[in-house]
Amino acid sequence: MRARRLVAAASVVVGLVALTGCRTEPGVAAYVGDQRITEDTVDSILDELRDSRAATEAPELGGPAPELPPRSQVVGTWVVGTLCDQVSADQGYQPLGRVEPVQVAGQLGLPPESEYVRQLAALHTCRSGLPAGNSVAPTEQELAEVIAAGRAAGVISPDTPDAVVAGQLDVPQLRNALASRRVLAEAAGEYDVTVNPRYRPLEFPVLNFSSEVAAVSVLLGEPGSDAVTDVSSPEPPAGAQQPA
Repeated sequence: MRARRLVAAASVVVGLVALTGCRTEPGVAAYVGDQRITEDTVDSILDELRDSRAATEAPELGGPAPELPPRSQVVGTWVVGTLCDQVSADQGYQPLGRVEPVQVAGQLGLPPESEYVRQLAALHTCRSGLPAGNSVAPTEQELAEVIAAGRAAGVISPDTPDAVVAGQLDVPQLRNALASRRVLAEAAGEYDVTVNPRYRPLEFPVLNFSSEVAAVSVLLGEPGSDAVTDVSSPEPPAGAQQPA
């Protein structure tokens, strides 16, 4: 069996609020430098999407209603989007292409005028400018982590030797994703990312095996907390799948 084809992960930026006060303010989901996202902002984004889904469920329209992103995903993608914007501005990175909201809307089944979709399109555009040219061969540990994630999710057969899987996974997509993760991880430290304990550990997928299973993720902010988290975990696929 061959390892499943890697698919670039989607992400979204949401509204920015000027930072005032300390970095443990009640009602703040995350901080990036002098910017923050409040729980109220997360609520408003999800409410807008919920209203859109309710309209889609109207009998006269028919069709399945689109799924809403988990709350933790809204927070995580805002952090990554803000990091991408700031590091691009500071380093002079320029996007290689522009993604329009209508393109994202078609994939998600959500209205292109929604904040979620508009900011997601902006983030796709920003991420296209990250320095993939700095990608290098993955280390043995990095390959082992990717393989372990694929096996745990059931998208890589347990009968396929690691050496065979490693050779199939070591492709430009993976190398570029690892390069992007390093840029974002360094930026997370430089711009002092702080995450509400509710969402820790908060990891953002940089590259996916599928829409539900991450292959490469970047840790945002603190590594963990004893608090109850709000991170949703998708059910793993029933079995391994072949690439298209």
